[in-house]
Amino acid sequence: MRLAGKKVVVTGGAGILGDAVARRAAGDGAEVVLLDVVPNFESTLGATYTLDLTDREAVTHCFTEIGEFHGLANIAGGFDMGPTVYETEEVLWDQLFDINVTTLRNVLRAAVPTLIAQKRGSIVNVGALGALRGSGNMGAYTSAKSVVMRLTEALSDEVKEHGVNVNAVLPSLIDTPRNRADMPDADFTQWLHPDDLAAVVCFLASDDAKAVHGALLPVTALV
Repeated sequence: MRLAGKKVVVTGGAGILGDAVARRAAGDGAEVVLLDVVPNFESTLGATYTLDLTDREAVTHCFTEIGEFHGLANIAGGFDMGPTVYETEEVLWDQLFDINVTTLRNVLRAAVPTLIAQKRGSIVNVGALGALRGSGNMGAYTSAKSVVMRLTEALSDEVKEHGVNVNAVLPSLIDTPRNRADMPDADFTQWLHPDDLAAVVCFLASDDAKAVHGALLPVTALV
């Protein structure tokens, strides 16, 4: 199995995509650890930790408890439409940067030294296909995801000589209950299924992708 003998940490593990990644990783033979802010969440897939990823000290403590691991899937994040760029208030801007960027930075700060010390490991982040360019009423979101994508490239350049590969998936619109509720008239067959995205994430977390560094990989629905 592709991830046999590996411990994979999944942030946002209580969410739709986080659960899909955890299920796929476990199915591929990994020991799974799930992190999320949801209070007292549990999973049959592996150990769970409840913590706020915007709390740097809490994240550091959590990774100290986790100890050695081999793969990190940074699934935690969020989306929200906004008003125009010039009407966007600080609360929305800060919220989208906190949930997408601050969480990622805190996790990387706590996790990367372990992978460097092991001289091997994989990190997979989640950007957004839509963040390849700006779009109206999504200025804060696409800005935040653009930062995730640039951090992915920068970190990859910094740690690839240590045997650590860092990449990101850029999904199109994901088929989730919330998205269906928000867009009830859309054609759901055109949307990306979480399981399909999870398969790509787990490929990038595996040794099969050990030669892939700094990739921003578009992942779209089969149409």
